[in-house]
Amino acid sequence: MTNHHHFPQRSRRRFLLDASALLGAASLGTAAHAQSPGYKALVCVFMLGGNDGHNMVVPLSTAANNAYRAIRGGLALPDANTQLATVTTPAGVPYGLNSGLNAIAPLWAQGKLAVVANVGMLARPTTRAQFLAGSVPLPSNLFSHSDQIQQMQTAITTGGGTGWAGRSADAMNAMNGTSRFPASISMAGSALFCAGNVVQSASLIPGFDLSADGMSAWPDSAAAAKRNALNQLLTMDSGLALVQAANKVRQDAISLNQLLAGTTGGAAFATPFPGTSLGQQLQQVARIIRLRGTTGINRQVFFCSLGGFDTHSAQSWAHWDLLRVVGEAMAAFHAATVEMGVANGVTTFTESDFGRTLQPSGSGTDHGWGNHLLVMGGAVRGGEMYGNFPMPALGGPDDAGSRGVLIPTTSLDQFGATLAKWFGVGPAAMAQVFPNLGYFSSADVGFMS
Repeated sequence: MTNHHHFPQRSRRRFLLDASALLGAASLGTAAHAQSPGYKALVCVFMLGGNDGHNMVVPLSTAANNAYRAIRGGLALPDANTQLATVTTPAGVPYGLNSGLNAIAPLWAQGKLAVVANVGMLARPTTRAQFLAGSVPLPSNLFSHSDQIQQMQTAITTGGGTGWAGRSADAMNAMNGTSRFPASISMAGSALFCAGNVVQSASLIPGFDLSADGMSAWPDSAAAAKRNALNQLLTMDSGLALVQAANKVRQDAISLNQLLAGTTGGAAFATPFPGTSLGQQLQQVARIIRLRGTTGINRQVFFCSLGGFDTHSAQSWAHWDLLRVVGEAMAAFHAATVEMGVANGVTTFTESDFGRTLQPSGSGTDHGWGNHLLVMGGAVRGGEMYGNFPMPALGGPDDAGSRGVLIPTTSLDQFGATLAKWFGVGPAAMAQVFPNLGYFSSADVGFMS
């Protein structure tokens, strides 16, 4: 079946570490890029644990749905807990989106939401025969959470120290000119996805603005005296290079604090964000994007995440609820980009460690490989299924074994390169961002305009 197309106070050490990350990311502006200016951002929503794509997107054409239901058994959808939202491709092929995604399902008909089928880590194009014979290089430690999380974020099949979004930000760093604001930000702790060779990643907690500890006092004149004393200490020439460097980091952090503090002020977005962790992360992303005119930044990458997708048991309701969190947060975020007039310049997409087995294991599923990913935004050629959506079968040509472990038919390199191309990464830099891309027949899956 184929289709194409209130946070706790932070320590001084933590303050300095975060500020250092911000400085590293912000101090590398260069001359303007030859491309026409315009803001663009890539926003990754990472589903930690291995999202079950088989129950996120369900085939509804008769033969495929019959095969799906026969294999999935008690996990087949719809069920007592989870219904399906029907969407149709331009060719008339029907699919069902898990009703946990009801908040974003309408974006399909609006052409702002697409699915890319059976995406995963590949070193080379791989067939079932080649996999079983061991005749083709494979990503290391398949089915291992830690390894595959690393590989999906780095696009390097043996792992690596930089992420593909960070390297994309490296390639586009000149577009940010002299802006000193971070170009690569994780809202979910340190993330390889955002790390570059040139652009360093910043790790922020939603709502935390890098305010220094101990600067408040009464009356206000006492607080002002504290700030003045700190400023004198930071600007004093000690003659010691290490001290001077540390002081420079803190000076830059204090300067950035005013901008970051501004992200929690101003008018609220018309569409309220859910109070979930993912909702708060994407709300902070939206607030930072709203500062683009002040910061002068033109290219940014962001990382957000949600855990809980390792559904070995009791999957049905739990998976629906996880997708509800994802769908509601993404819908609010998209509405915020529309409100800011930047929907065409912000593309949001999902990733996960890997997919899961088509054949269930009791009330859950086991670790798989290929997976279906969502892409959302104003520049997405939505309302379509891209890549090869496999006919549900055990031991068939798309199965790495006998349990429906999908061999990816679209590599992460191809998926990421399509996004990176839209972001502005040119052919010369693309091979550095995605080292294995040249082994695949196409570098553009076609889902971006």
